[in-house]
Amino acid sequence: MTQSRPSSVALAPAPWDLSGQGYLFAVRLPREVLDQGSFLPQGCPRLGRSRLAYAMFVDYSAGDVGPYHELLYIPGALAIGKRRNLSISRIFVSTWASVVNGEVNWGIPKDRCDFDVQYGADGVDKVALTAADGTVFAELELEARGPRLPAPGHWVPRRLRTLSQLREGKVYSYAPEARGHFRFAKVRNWRFDARYFPDLARGEVVAAMKITDFRMIFPVAEVEPLVPVQGMVP
Repeated sequence: MTQSRPSSVALAPAPWDLSGQGYLFAVRLPREVLDQGSFLPQGCPRLGRSRLAYAMFVDYSAGDVGPYHELLYIPGALAIGKRRNLSISRIFVSTWASVVNGEVNWGIPKDRCDFDVQYGADGVDKVALTAADGTVFAELELEARGPRLPAPGHWVPRRLRTLSQLREGKVYSYAPEARGHFRFAKVRNWRFDARYFPDLARGEVVAAMKITDFRMIFPVAEVEPLVPVQGMVP
């Protein structure tokens, strides 16, 4: 396993055109996890009273940096300068090409780890993530059920799919577009080491679905200097 970032990685500028499959979760978490265990960027508090957070496991089978796996966490909307958008606060991917280009193109705070992904013939899928120090810090056992239904991306308004990220004093904002099909899903079991990833197991899964075949476009981000808002109350 690679222990450190390679000295050079080929750049793949946005936009990206990606395809694959994955799972999407909405989880109601305790305030303690949301406020203290969500790896929030400094000076970017959560907004509102909602206790919902979102997570995704994605298996990109094709894209601008080749195939890779991803596990990400969104703690809800954050205050990032003047922006009030959803934001990815913790994310692991399986390749350095995704790490480097995710940072450069969209300011996404990616880390690399090893993924073990097993799609079961019985419909039960298993995912395990291993850190560079050998710690297995996330294990997911998931199951899709029910009919395959269309998931047109245009049903989701742009304001609800716009994300903002803070990186090196700049705010990156972007609105991915996606479409495909989905099935409802169930979390049979999962475990997380809170030192590496927010402990979703402490919450209640409100909704889960398996995206069975998607196409996603990640556009060029709008980049602006961070302008702190004085006296802002989350």
